[in-house]
Amino acid sequence: MIPVTKPYLPAREKYLQYIAGIYERQWLTNNGPLVQEFERQLKDYLNMQHLLYLANGTLALQLAIKALDLKGEIITTPFSYVATTSSIVWEGCTPVFVDIDPKTLNIDPQKIKAAIREQTSAILATHCFGNACDIAAIEKIAKEYGLKVIYDAAHCFGTKYKGKSIFGYGDISTTSLHATKLMHSVEGGVVFSQNEELIKRMVYLRNFGHAGFEKFNGLGINAKNSEFHAAMGLCVLEDIELILAKRKEQSLMYDELLSAMPVTKPLIQEDCNFNYAYYPILFESEAITLKVKAALEAEGIFPRRYFYPSLSSLDYVKNSATPVSDDCASRILCLPLYFELKLSQQETISRIIEKTIVL
Repeated sequence: MIPVTKPYLPAREKYLQYIAGIYERQWLTNNGPLVQEFERQLKDYLNMQHLLYLANGTLALQLAIKALDLKGEIITTPFSYVATTSSIVWEGCTPVFVDIDPKTLNIDPQKIKAAIREQTSAILATHCFGNACDIAAIEKIAKEYGLKVIYDAAHCFGTKYKGKSIFGYGDISTTSLHATKLMHSVEGGVVFSQNEELIKRMVYLRNFGHAGFEKFNGLGINAKNSEFHAAMGLCVLEDIELILAKRKEQSLMYDELLSAMPVTKPLIQEDCNFNYAYYPILFESEAITLKVKAALEAEGIFPRRYFYPSLSSLDYVKNSATPVSDDCASRILCLPLYFELKLSQQETISRIIEKTIVL
């Protein structure tokens, strides 16, 4: 079987060394030494001063919305994983969908202004597949209208924009360290901000509001992560340059193998140093997409329709007209991409696609 992704697993011995230390200390959670060390190493690697390691990327989005005290409507993209939208609704706000750019598959800044109303409090934009949004345009609009900006950068570990980590933009950026991501800690997420006060607020938010054993500083929940997860994160982070290089090598090979076929890829945003997190391709029609998907699955190969359907069609949101997103969602497939994927497997995948399109 060839799945769309497989978690990267570091050397077993390296991980077990960390586990032995956890057993010796018997400190399993509640901001233990490995969590603190992982945060320090993330700061060093990303050249970011302020971040917090959390239980997952969804909680990162929820804490971001809470920390900014957002109310009313939040402008967002219909082309993302469901957590982008569900986090907005979960926090009592209303998602307002703005259609995407058909070339980059990110939210289209030219359509944002028309969606801004008196109730609008923020823009929550996803850097889809690790490809940067038009950050300059979004932040110009936000400044003009006094809006907060959250970036869902779940796919973006290793991506840079204008020479620095993409996590350094917006009022708050979030990422996921789920096992499906190229950088992971089995489960995990991170919030980033250039505003130290926002990070301090989220320190309380992630730990029930605790300000010591017998004092509380406002409302909070449990968004902490454990020593076992931090141990995996430390191991994977040690290998991250190797992982990123392999991802790029495999992506460029797909480019070569598919070069003569009638498929397109998202356009990488100008000034974006892309991390090759996924390999999405768009076919000419939904019928061809489904035909290719079925042909691959018949051979034990499982691509995914990231992201189908458009989030504007969810049954707990107000349906909006997002024709570009709907069209792209119907025609897209993400091909298998993970560290252990072999060249021969990529060649097999490409041959099946070519044969199916020609038939």
